[in-house]
Amino acid sequence: MVMNAKTVAIHPVDPQPRLIRQAAEVIRNGGLIAYPTDSCYALGCSLGNKEGIERIARIRSLDSKHHYTLMCHEFSQLGQFVILDNSAFRTIKSLIPGPYTFIMKATKEVPKKMLHPKKNSVGARIPENATALALVREVGEPILSSTLLLPGHEDPLTEPQDVADAIGRDVDLVIESGVPGTTPTSVIDYTEGAPIVRREGAGDVSRFV
Repeated sequence: MVMNAKTVAIHPVDPQPRLIRQAAEVIRNGGLIAYPTDSCYALGCSLGNKEGIERIARIRSLDSKHHYTLMCHEFSQLGQFVILDNSAFRTIKSLIPGPYTFIMKATKEVPKKMLHPKKNSVGARIPENATALALVREVGEPILSSTLLLPGHEDPLTEPQDVADAIGRDVDLVIESGVPGTTPTSVIDYTEGAPIVRREGAGDVSRFV
């Protein structure tokens, strides 16, 4: 019998270190979690977790061209995994933390499994969410993530009980922590030089239009 994932409640403003350590341990041990961010719920696993990527792809029915996202906790960490020119550096630094995903060329630190097959690019973001930031910090490296948007659904899941009901048997942990955002991130693509808005979401994109 397949059991539903455990749900853990973490304080949204002052996350309990003990509970953050427990969630981080699930990720380090090869698990897949559902966790809230400033935009909506996300699926997350460790960077080198090939099985985790495959599980995310199955849950979301993704193809090989999907841009997975590196969830980072600070700008210096982001800079280890993506290539930034001076213009992108200044713009991105002024917008984070916040509801933006930036698609950029990846460094060799990023596992090939999560790269776009032709562009060698990856998404990266720093959320404005205390629990997500604490979790990434505890894990010690970016969390490989993807928005929890299920096939056939127009909107991402935002309630922990809905998440548990929908995918509780497909993940190892569901984190409940306040009310996440309800709109996906705005996606800005830097892989072709000048920034291109690929998706207008929760973040203001007027400076890119």
